[in-house]
Amino acid sequence: MQGGEHNDFARLQSIMHTIELACSSIQMHVNPSGAEATILSLSQSPQPYQACKFILGVVEVVELMTIVLGPATFELGQFNFGFWVIFAVENSQVPYARFQAAAAIRDAALREWGILTSEDKRSMISFCLCFVMQHASSPDGYVQSKVSSVAAQLLKRGWLEFQAAEKEAFLSQIKQAIAGSHGVDVQFTGINFLESLVSEFSPSTSTAMGLPREFHEQCRKSMELDYLKTFYSWAQQAAFGVTDRIVQSPSEVPEVKVCTAALRLMLQILNWDFRYSSSDIGKKNIDVFSADARADTAYSRRSECLVVQPGPSWQELLLSSGNVHWVLNIYGALRHKFPLKGYWIDCPIAVSARKLIVQFCSLTGSIFPADNELMQEHHLVQLLTGVIQWVHPPDAVAREIECGKSERLHIALLFSLRQLDLVALLMLATLFWVICSPFGTITLLSGLMSEVVKVLMATETDEETWSWVARDILLDTWAALLAPIDHSSRNPPLPLESLSAAANLFALIVESELKAASASAFDDDDGNDYLQASIFGMDERLSSYGLLARASIEYSIPFLTKLFMERFAQLHQVRGISDPTSILEELYSLLLITGHVLAEEGEGELPLVPEAIQMHFASSTEGDKHPVVVLSSSILHFAEQSCDPEIRVSTFSPRLMEAIIWFLSRWSRTYLMPSEGSGTSASSYVPEPLQHSRKALFDYFGEHSQGKFILNIITRVSMTALISYPGEKDLQDSWRDLANNFANGKTLFSLGTPHQRSLARTLAISASGLRSSDASNQYVRDLMHHMTAYLVDLSGKHDLKKVSQQPETILVPAVVYLLLKFVVQWVDGQIIYLEAHETVALIDFCMSLLRVYSLHNIGKDYPDSKVVPSGYLDFKVTLSRSSTLVNEAKTEKYKDLRALVQLLTNLCSKDLVDFSTDSVESQGISIGQVNVQLYAVHQGRSIVGYEYNVYENSHDDVAQEGYMFFDLQVVYFGLHIITPLISFDLLKFPKLCHDYFSLISHMLEVYPEMVAQLNSEAFVHILGTLDFGLRHQDSEVVDKCLRALKALASHHHKETISGKVGLGSHANGFRDSDGKFQEGILSRFLPSLLQLLLFEDYSTDLVSSAADALLPLILCEQVLYQRLCNELIEKQADPTLKTRLANALHNLTSTNQLSTALDRINYQRFRKNLLNFLVEVRGFLRTV
Repeated sequence: MQGGEHNDFARLQSIMHTIELACSSIQMHVNPSGAEATILSLSQSPQPYQACKFILGVVEVVELMTIVLGPATFELGQFNFGFWVIFAVENSQVPYARFQAAAAIRDAALREWGILTSEDKRSMISFCLCFVMQHASSPDGYVQSKVSSVAAQLLKRGWLEFQAAEKEAFLSQIKQAIAGSHGVDVQFTGINFLESLVSEFSPSTSTAMGLPREFHEQCRKSMELDYLKTFYSWAQQAAFGVTDRIVQSPSEVPEVKVCTAALRLMLQILNWDFRYSSSDIGKKNIDVFSADARADTAYSRRSECLVVQPGPSWQELLLSSGNVHWVLNIYGALRHKFPLKGYWIDCPIAVSARKLIVQFCSLTGSIFPADNELMQEHHLVQLLTGVIQWVHPPDAVAREIECGKSERLHIALLFSLRQLDLVALLMLATLFWVICSPFGTITLLSGLMSEVVKVLMATETDEETWSWVARDILLDTWAALLAPIDHSSRNPPLPLESLSAAANLFALIVESELKAASASAFDDDDGNDYLQASIFGMDERLSSYGLLARASIEYSIPFLTKLFMERFAQLHQVRGISDPTSILEELYSLLLITGHVLAEEGEGELPLVPEAIQMHFASSTEGDKHPVVVLSSSILHFAEQSCDPEIRVSTFSPRLMEAIIWFLSRWSRTYLMPSEGSGTSASSYVPEPLQHSRKALFDYFGEHSQGKFILNIITRVSMTALISYPGEKDLQDSWRDLANNFANGKTLFSLGTPHQRSLARTLAISASGLRSSDASNQYVRDLMHHMTAYLVDLSGKHDLKKVSQQPETILVPAVVYLLLKFVVQWVDGQIIYLEAHETVALIDFCMSLLRVYSLHNIGKDYPDSKVVPSGYLDFKVTLSRSSTLVNEAKTEKYKDLRALVQLLTNLCSKDLVDFSTDSVESQGISIGQVNVQLYAVHQGRSIVGYEYNVYENSHDDVAQEGYMFFDLQVVYFGLHIITPLISFDLLKFPKLCHDYFSLISHMLEVYPEMVAQLNSEAFVHILGTLDFGLRHQDSEVVDKCLRALKALASHHHKETISGKVGLGSHANGFRDSDGKFQEGILSRFLPSLLQLLLFEDYSTDLVSSAADALLPLILCEQVLYQRLCNELIEKQADPTLKTRLANALHNLTSTNQLSTALDRINYQRFRKNLLNFLVEVRGFLRTV
């Protein structure tokens, strides 16, 4: 070894030992910061490739000239890999050091990619690929994964640079590895590399490289159109090749991991968000506004799914290559191979196979040609054939699960049920019935549901079990088959077999619900879901019951009538003899089910009589004998009995009355006195016998028949419920004692503060239950008398500050918050009703409140105890120097500040809603103005005793105009108090943040002219607030700030073109109190807004608001805008991109007949221009 080589070798060894020591220190938690700095220095050093390769292992790659090599005859340490012969020597024995070396190669290569030669780039990728192949059997899997990931990232980085032959050279070696010619370990490694490669090319899982978005999209397009099918085919062939070995072997073999990896890769490829190979043109547009993620439609169902739409080019590979048959067979083979052992269900190969079957069930779209419906039919039949055998016979499967014969068998059952649900979802119901008839699928579905319901009936537990999940999945399946195809069509007709199955199933379900209701009647467990579930909480399941009943409506309506009559008779028999609670619970359940069978919710519209009811009962031409009339009348008659006091006391409970009122409400919207033609459907032909039946049904409940009589019954029942159930009498007596003790005693003072407040609130609200307003007022006076007297006495003490520090009154901050909260709620509830002079008094009081808060602040002071800047509102108030604010919990500060923000917001609401008889607007007073009489009331004194100077002009000038901006002074004085106290940490409270920016946005939108009159310190606060809001993560906060910017910029533009000053110096820039120049608000926010629009992530919902703000900003700052555009264009090194950007910027302000007017039409035009501009340029301006 020569001296230079020896020195180089020693240097590399020294670097390796240093990195190894740092990695060991991190793992042992010894000086981790120093160790991290050492590792970071490796990746940040220029061209660290030689050292990194040395750490990973000295690998010398010799590219051969021949395409095909003969049999490998190399010594130990050599490896034959296609085009390359690799000589490898292990160096570092620390796996984590090798991991960090691979990471350093990645960081340095991406950073220095532009200065690397083509040979260096290819060599780097070759090194990584050769390393993972050489170490395919290494136990350090995470190192292998890292190096494989680095190879994938570097290959993607050069994807658009490499020639097709160069890419093929890399991929052909991977193909050989996956083919299995170099052993199982290398085969597994090759598949894992493709998995890493596909992950890097998918936008939702790719690694950030600091490159334009268009680069990633072009890579994605190339991968999808040219390589994905190839990779899928390789994985499929690899899985096919090892299947026989796996199935025939009596124990687990190494080929299992190859098959699992191949299935995982196939699944990953089918999860790809296909845009370019799909025929869906709308999906081919790039989402340039936010991080790209798969955006499939998730169905609002209990068992959700993502559809797979790869396009017609995938038809042969997925549908004609035996793919479905193979995966069904291997999953079935695993079940038969280990029938008595549950571990196969959770093994990786079974899990991957199940997921892949789900994807096959989810195939839809243009992969199935429109002119060949038989192809999709054949595909779904093939899936059904495989799935059905796994859940047949249903009783045996359920018995095995319940007996514990196979501990994890329920997972396989639920999986199979989901496949049935997917097939039912993606197939037309009529086609499903036809296809499934030979397989007995309807009988199977009914049997499965029956077995699940039986298990539910036999299982008494509140915990969610497999049977609960199975029930929901099966209900979704039935709903997919029974629900109308669209809003205008009827339910799909069912074959006779299905009608019978639906009828039997509905009867069993009702039986199970009645059993559950009866069993829960005496259950006092407050956590019982059945007792605590509201009617609407059960709505989804009940809706599915309704679909089942309507599918067999001629059986279900008489069946429900029979059940009601039986319960009514039972209730009559036990009245006054035994406890009827069980029967009442059963009636409660029956009312809910029947309400969903007879009527639909309507979703805001007047619901029609369900189509199934209209299209049946042809023989029922007499109204009073129509089955629906008989059922409805029996319920109405029963409800009417609640008007009898004696029967009501002995028979009806508040819970039962709740269900009765709910049923009457839902039923009456559909049936009671329907409008003419409400039951007709233009899209369906109705035979003459059915027309007579429908007319008999509608006429019976119509205005000229029994409608008015039934309306009278419903009205009397409703009044009875309102009057007779105000509360339990025993509870009323106890309540009276509790209120008396609270008002006059001190026993309840031992309760914790939150409980005292909750009790006080509850007692006060109960006053609304008294029938007389005089009684209600007297109740409140009695309730508050003792407390008011105590507060008056306490406030009259001269040593109040000393008293406040005593243990029993130490909770002063909490009291301050409660006082603020009281004022907030009082102002919110009363200000819109106050007369003008009362409004003046209220504003005067709020100013006094803010003054007191600012002076004393109960310790919640400016953290640095500085004097408030005098220029903002020259009250010249020095806040308290108490340190309580600094040490107080964030939640306490949050509550105070939010209360103050809400108070200021409520003060601003007067002009928006005013119910007073002499509204301030009628007297010429706006939201920011109060009549000068207020100034006279104070007899020349400054407001609340302070000499104020809110604006640059004096109050005398304002007074000469007849008004003064007193309300605005209150609001901005309040903002002046709270703004220094609101930190970034406090703005993490979402409610405070939203309230604060709502107030700021409202004031700037409604009163943009006031900005011109604010002095510099006040203006700085406005700038800081808007700047923070524009960068907020919450789109609603950003939107509020954009609206404020639009208001300010449009106001300035309109004012200046009419010869006025607009925002004055605040638009042109000014010098602050320290002599520093502060740029104007418009010139500050124009570049900020452009930065947001061009380079940052945001929701597309903000584009319109941003356009409305940007247009007036451009009009106001045209010179600055032109300079910013020129700078942006000059930064583009690529001439093509420079030209694209210049053209896009030109079109932004010149196309679509855009003018300088700030009217509605021009705003709409600019919104369209901006959207087109962003779609054009963000793809190459933003880096990912």
